[in-house]
Amino acid sequence: MEKPLEIRWHGRGGQGVVTASRILADALLREGKYFQAFPEYGPERMGAPVKAYNRVSSTPIRIHSGVTSPEMVVVVDPTLLGAVDVLEGLAENGTVVANFPGTPGDLRNLLHFASGTVVVVDASRISREILGRVVVNTPILGALCRVLPEVKLENVLEAVKAQFGEKLRAEIVEKNLACLRRAYEEAQIG
Repeated sequence: MEKPLEIRWHGRGGQGVVTASRILADALLREGKYFQAFPEYGPERMGAPVKAYNRVSSTPIRIHSGVTSPEMVVVVDPTLLGAVDVLEGLAENGTVVANFPGTPGDLRNLLHFASGTVVVVDASRISREILGRVVVNTPILGALCRVLPEVKLENVLEAVKAQFGEKLRAEIVEKNLACLRRAYEEAQIG
């Protein structure tokens, strides 16, 4: 059996990190993949660091423990860069996807990440421009789609609609979809 692809998400309480990992899981279900999505809570308060995880496989997943050696790390809150070891356990040839206003080279230098892939998108700016406030979980999903071949952008868009369709007004859902599409287009890979 193949080893599942493991993804670790970093953010702060209230930023939708857990929701983003669940939306990804829904999109993977639409792809016919096997998956897991689960959070790891710390102090459980608004603004505290939060982690969430995904596992993805084309075969059943029999692992039921935490993710310690991810192939991908997604950083939703750029203030965690340098404050938390987001590279902990990341494979040398792993991938970092981050809400970051600079270039992939800038992030690579900041993290001292010499190998692997770095993907950056200014998800904060995109959400401010489209939603009028900073809500970065949907744009960061768009950037992740650029480097996660296991999932198609269309399925992530459908998963967002399913997650928010009955909870939010239609125009807010459409704006979240616009954030996701724009981040997909603007993500820089280096």
